[in-house]
Amino acid sequence: MLDDTPRTPDWWLLRLGRKMRDRRGDLDRWWDYYSGRHPLPSLPKNAAAAFLEFQRKSRTNFCRPVADAPVHRLQVLGIADGNGQPDEDAVRWWQTNRLDSRQKALYRTAMAQAQSYVIVGPHPTRTEDTGRPAPLITAEHPRQVIVEGDPATGERAAALKAWWDDVDRLGRATVFLPTGVQRYVTPQRTGARLGWGRESWIPDGEFEEHDLASVPVVPFECRPDLMEDPEPEFAGVLDIQDRLNLGILNRMTAARYSAFRQKFITGHKFRKRTDPATGLEIVEQPFVPSPSAIWASEGENAKFGQLDATDLSGFLKEHESDVRDMLVLSHTPAYYFASDLVNISADTVNALDVNHLAKVGEHQAGFGEAWEDVMALCAAQAGVERDFTEAEVRWADPRRLNPSVIADAATKKHAVGYPLAILAEDMGESPQRVRRITSEAAGAALLNAAAPVSAPPPAPASAGETAAVPERTGL
Repeated sequence: MLDDTPRTPDWWLLRLGRKMRDRRGDLDRWWDYYSGRHPLPSLPKNAAAAFLEFQRKSRTNFCRPVADAPVHRLQVLGIADGNGQPDEDAVRWWQTNRLDSRQKALYRTAMAQAQSYVIVGPHPTRTEDTGRPAPLITAEHPRQVIVEGDPATGERAAALKAWWDDVDRLGRATVFLPTGVQRYVTPQRTGARLGWGRESWIPDGEFEEHDLASVPVVPFECRPDLMEDPEPEFAGVLDIQDRLNLGILNRMTAARYSAFRQKFITGHKFRKRTDPATGLEIVEQPFVPSPSAIWASEGENAKFGQLDATDLSGFLKEHESDVRDMLVLSHTPAYYFASDLVNISADTVNALDVNHLAKVGEHQAGFGEAWEDVMALCAAQAGVERDFTEAEVRWADPRRLNPSVIADAATKKHAVGYPLAILAEDMGESPQRVRRITSEAAGAALLNAAAPVSAPPPAPASAGETAAVPERTGL
C-alpha cells in the first residue's frame, strides 16, 4: 500500500493522478469542439433516428480556425543570449530535438486543450562534451501530464506523467520532483482510464535523484488568468458555436421542407378506427406526401393547398451576425470569414489584425518564458554553466507585411544609422542568419578595403588643344 504522507512521491502520485482524471472530461469536451464534434442541437421529444444524421450535417466547426489562427503566427526563429548573439548550445539542443517542426504541435495543443507540456530528461544516445547525456526534449499532452505549482512561490512543486503501456500491458507513471523522480506501475485499468486508489500503484524501482534543482516539466498555458485555470482559445465563444449549429439546423430544416412544400386539405371527412391493442381512436391518413402521388377527396367542400416557401435570407443574416460575434469576441481577424470583405486594402487588413496581434503577443510572452525555462533545464541536464534568465526567444514577426514594405523600412533605418545586425533582426532573420549576414558583410567590406585603387582616366583635351601622343619606339 502506498504511503499517504503529504509531499512524498506516493502522495504526489495519487494527488496529481486524481486531478488528471478529474480534468479528463473538460479535455475531451474541448477536443471535441476543436475537432468539430460539437454537441448536436437539442432534439424534439420523439425524434426519429434518421433525424440524427440530419443533425450531424448542421455542425460547422468555427472553433478550429479560432484556435489555429494564433498558431499560424507563432514561430520561434532562435534563442539569443543576453548580448543578442545566438546561443550555440541552445541552437544545438533545439535542432537535435527537432523543435522547428514540433513546436507547432505544442502550441496547437495548448490552444485547443488549454495547456501542453515539455519534459526535459537525459537523451538515450547522445552525450555532451561535458560527459553528461544530452538533453532530451519531448512535447507532452495534458491527457498524460499534469503540473502543480507551489502556492507561495509559483514555482513548480511536482509533476506527473501517466500512460498505458500497450506493449507490457501495464499502466506506468512517473512523479517528477525538484530532487528526483519516482516511477510506478499498475496492472489495473478501467476501460481507457487508470485507477487512482491507494492500492492501485506499486513503486517501480528506487527514487532516482537528479541535480536539475527544478521539476523538469514545463507547462505551456493558454493565457492563464490569476487564480484561474487556463482555458482553450475558444472557451469564450462555445455558446456562439452551439447557437451557430442550431441556426444552421433551422436553416437546413426550412430549406428541406421548402424544397418539398407542405400541403394541406380542408373539408375532408377523415375515417376513424379504434386500435385493438390500446383502445385509442386513430385517424386514418390517406394523404401521404410523395412526388408521384395524386390526392382526391369525395367531400363536397374539400379544398387542397400548400404552404408558402420559407424565406431563408433571415437565416443567412443571422448566421453572418453570429460568425461576426464569434470572431470579434475571440479576437480572430474578420477576413477569416470573408463575407462581404472584397478587395480590401493592406491598411484595412492591418486594422483588422490589431486585436489578434495583441493576443499573439501575449502568447509569445508566456510561451517565451516557458522556452527559457526549458533551456535552463537543458543546460542543467547537459552540465553547462549557463544562466538563461537573460536569454531572449526570437519570434518571427506575426504581422503579414509586404516584402517591399519591409525592405523600404530597413533602407530608411539604415539611412539614420541602424547597424546591419538590427536591420536583419527587424527583417525576420534568425540569430544564425543574422550572424552569417553580418559576417559576410564584414568580409566583403574588408576585401573592398584591401583592393588596389585604380588610377583615374586622363582628362579629355579641351578645344584648340592637341592631345599628347605617346612617343613611339620601334616599329
